[in-house]
Amino acid sequence: MKAKTKFVCISCGYETPKWLGKCPGCGEWNSLEEEMIPNEKANTRTAASTHRAKPTPLNQVDITDYQRFSSGIHELDRVLGGGVVRGSLILVGGDPGIGKSTLLLQLAGHLDKQATLFYVSGEESEKQLKMRSDRLQVDGPAFMVLSETDMTTIQTALNTVKPDVLIIDSIQTMYHPDITSAPGSISQVRETTLSLMRYAKETGTAVFVVGHVTKDGAIAGPKVLEHMVDCVLYFEGDRNQSYRILRAVKNRFGSTNEIGVFEMTDAGLHEVENPSMMLLSGRPDQAAGSAVVCTMEGTRPMLAEIQALLCPSAFGMPRRMATGIDFNRVNLMIAVLEKRVGLNLQNQDAYVNIVGGIRLDEPAVDLALALAIVSAFRNQPIDSSLAAIGEVGLTGELRAVSQIERRLSEVLKLGFSTCLIPQANAKNLRVPEGLRILPAKNLTESLGFVL
Repeated sequence: MKAKTKFVCISCGYETPKWLGKCPGCGEWNSLEEEMIPNEKANTRTAASTHRAKPTPLNQVDITDYQRFSSGIHELDRVLGGGVVRGSLILVGGDPGIGKSTLLLQLAGHLDKQATLFYVSGEESEKQLKMRSDRLQVDGPAFMVLSETDMTTIQTALNTVKPDVLIIDSIQTMYHPDITSAPGSISQVRETTLSLMRYAKETGTAVFVVGHVTKDGAIAGPKVLEHMVDCVLYFEGDRNQSYRILRAVKNRFGSTNEIGVFEMTDAGLHEVENPSMMLLSGRPDQAAGSAVVCTMEGTRPMLAEIQALLCPSAFGMPRRMATGIDFNRVNLMIAVLEKRVGLNLQNQDAYVNIVGGIRLDEPAVDLALALAIVSAFRNQPIDSSLAAIGEVGLTGELRAVSQIERRLSEVLKLGFSTCLIPQANAKNLRVPEGLRILPAKNLTESLGFVL
């Protein structure tokens, strides 16, 4: 009997019985690849006859075996929502060389000795893993390693080891022998991830999966891979800098607003317990175009420095560049300053940078961004002991922000004596002792306080 084939899009996973030049699902050209359709009728019939699912009332579901346990890395536990959930499938993505494998290898050294870890690598041999673990000073009797890419061989080893934590590095190198396509293809990635998800749910093993990242910054493979897992973690940072940020973009067991900060050293990754001090280190005194804001990353208040540089443009269309902040937000703030404050910025090149390689997304950074731009334009430095928090509207008004008291406590802890806030946040506000607040209604009033 002739084997049946289908065509699958390598970008979105769309399936069609015939080849098409353009994928109807995502619109990509030349993204359909031919794959064999395995004959699974007999296996499906056998599995259905031997195992039948039974409905269970929700209030009778036992979750005692699915409690969290600490990974031993505080920053990782913070991002995961308080610890690793048993039976969870966690996808870790990031640029090559950013430290994904280093983080997961250090996880073995921080786990409790009663928990067993099984590290499966499809990219390194056991000797390479041993050399890297010696450099990171990671060792333990409960740490098992295997260099293999065949999922059937890995499944046999799992039945013998029965680990509490399983690490797969990476999912693009794994393959299932029943699928005829090459490792890393859509069907292989989907099938291997599905088998790992089934194993995690049935045994209660926490599974960490490393995923490669494309040049566009997305995890290689279809979005269905991210839909199948319980948690998606992105390891971000510039390889030329020592600091790394672990961010959750999907988390079924916690918030997606938390971040973990690490520093890459010769001995591996070290946790940064006070990111605010790290981000403000080396800040110049009495420098024009520099402002400090307190942003919230989940439950963690964090101070960051916004730098702006303005200079007369030599072209008809002035240049605008933004690093670490939304480019459209910078253009919007320049337009508000021109219309509501009366600054002539239409012939100025503007460059905005968030120091430390982090990215600020929340609206509370608007006021500090506006102050940095005005300070650079007028060449007047802002008081180094002042921080600014607030959202700026299109009419130039300052709007209230959330969790203002936690932000003010962090501002005081880092040695700042004055904080500029929206007047709407000043009502019934408990100001920390030793901190002076400057409530303002709009941009013009706030600029009168500062410059």
